[in-house]
Amino acid sequence: MSDPILQLTDLRAHFPVHSGLFRRRATGMVKAVDGVTLSLGRGEVLGLVGESGCGKSTLARAILQLVPTTGGSVVLEGKNLTTATAAEVTRARRDLQMVFQDPFASLNPRLTIEAALAEPLLVHRVCPPAEVPARVVELMNLVGLAPQTMRKYPHEFSGGQRQRIAIARALALRPKVIIADEPVSALDVSIQAQILNLLAALVRDMGLSLIFIAHDLSVVKHLSDRVAVMYLGKIVELGPAAAVIERPQHPYTRALVSAIPIPDPDAERARQRIVLPGDPPSPINPPLGCAFHPRCSYAQEKCRLAPPLLTPADSTREVACLRLGEI
Repeated sequence: MSDPILQLTDLRAHFPVHSGLFRRRATGMVKAVDGVTLSLGRGEVLGLVGESGCGKSTLARAILQLVPTTGGSVVLEGKNLTTATAAEVTRARRDLQMVFQDPFASLNPRLTIEAALAEPLLVHRVCPPAEVPARVVELMNLVGLAPQTMRKYPHEFSGGQRQRIAIARALALRPKVIIADEPVSALDVSIQAQILNLLAALVRDMGLSLIFIAHDLSVVKHLSDRVAVMYLGKIVELGPAAAVIERPQHPYTRALVSAIPIPDPDAERARQRIVLPGDPPSPINPPLGCAFHPRCSYAQEKCRLAPPLLTPADSTREVACLRLGEI
């Protein structure tokens, strides 16, 4: 990737844990994001997957500077957002927008849809106030909603329609990068397909770059060019979507892929799932060495001693495993 639009380098987001009622003191550190290095190309869709609690949503918010970062950098088109002023970050958000998981929680229930879509246009002075109503109509049409409904309130729409409104609001500033944090997880399957097709069409027609966060690897494979697999705040496998999902190399990725449902009942019954023992370790007290070794059936003594680095497995893929090539 010669000219990435977004570059993360050793990005970390650690949060102190405090105890004590009157004399509060730090007793630990939650390492929600712990040294993530990623790049996003122009017009690329990067899928980000992993179990709940692995740090995906925190990573998204750290990119947008919605949570404080402990170290590393977020560079958007040559501008380092981690060292930028508040005003510079605000300006950068015209090019970097987010679609949240729950559209009802992210939309102001007191504002009509017209007002919600007009707000970013007015705040960032994208166009003269007289042109705002026409831009709102354009946004409604862009996401497949009838402009006649724009004077309604969020509670008058279905979940899928509210997510379309959230996407329209993210598109209001004509950004270059959108981060979608599990945008279809709360929707019915048929509605999920509509939203996914809408996102794919927007990426294609508008030249957007998209970070798509999800649990469903089959959805990620359908939409993404590359996939990054995250475990306990770190990336453990990164590569082309088809290669990662059809030929996973990290033991954790293999377990995730084995949970993808197969539409053939006979094949579904015959295949063997990889069931990981226990729960993910606490990010407050992660294991020494490889964070995955307590749940890995391939772990050896060396896995308990040294943390693995993301290492090239071939010309297109990187894997963080000390037993790469042995299993």
